[in-house]
Amino acid sequence: MTASRPIEKLQQALTDTNRVVLGKEGPVKLAFTCLLALGHLLIEDLPGVGKTTLAHVIARLLGLEYQRIQFTSDLLPADILGVSVFDRESGAFRFHPGPVFAQLILADEVNRATPKAQSALLEAMEERQVTVEGQTRPLPAPFFVIATQNPSHQIGTFPLPESQMDRFLMRIALGYPDRAAERALLAGEDRRAMVAALTPALTPEELSALQNEVKNVYVAAALIDYVQALAEYTRHSAELEAGLSPRAALGLLAAARAWALIDGRDHALPEDVQAVFPAVAGHRLRQVNGATPENDLPRRIIEAVAL
Repeated sequence: MTASRPIEKLQQALTDTNRVVLGKEGPVKLAFTCLLALGHLLIEDLPGVGKTTLAHVIARLLGLEYQRIQFTSDLLPADILGVSVFDRESGAFRFHPGPVFAQLILADEVNRATPKAQSALLEAMEERQVTVEGQTRPLPAPFFVIATQNPSHQIGTFPLPESQMDRFLMRIALGYPDRAAERALLAGEDRRAMVAALTPALTPEELSALQNEVKNVYVAAALIDYVQALAEYTRHSAELEAGLSPRAALGLLAAARAWALIDGRDHALPEDVQAVFPAVAGHRLRQVNGATPENDLPRRIIEAVAL
């Protein structure tokens, strides 16, 4: 019997995830796409719709070391990064790593912490390293942050600044399940027991190999033109304060490559760009009146830009 290739194992992980997180095939595929594209994921939704469960399932199926950080108003940067404590036996300070030194971090309710605590994740997300007490310490690989965020109108939230929002390759929402999915959820097995019973479908080494394979997915010059056209449209739109940055365009291209790889293709198509565009662009756009753009704005941008 021939051993499964890593991409086949990843597709099996997708299937297994959808058995636990019911009726959310689109957001689940976007989450795996984000991970393959070496990005970080922001899930913004109401409490109780499965955000934490999704993060835990991904960690279990991909064999990643998992840490959950509950963000609260009294959380300090040291609670995330770690701290040095004096060791009497050795007569020296000894560094105790914080929960950020794991392969998959769940930053739960990230917008309930103060901006000072939120910013402790910035260097980790961008550089895959942290500087603590003047010393730079590398983070494990692969390294992936999933942050959950409550809607900004809820009490006790501190909005993430644009600089931190831009660190997330994608923002998705799970939403309420449809009637059939909720019925299966209510009548089925306890989700925590299902998560505990999961076995890894991939090793971290196989995941890293897939992340490298994403970079080899072919992108035609015409597709790069299309990504540029989408970015330029947002930069010249009268209803937006600012358009997509070059970093956002690079992220869009990486996400399209990862989406194509999950579909088993070695080349990206315009449909791949369109599939990931709302998740990549939505949280980076702001209307001129300061309001958060409506959910259908990315779709309207896609419709306005010719292939």
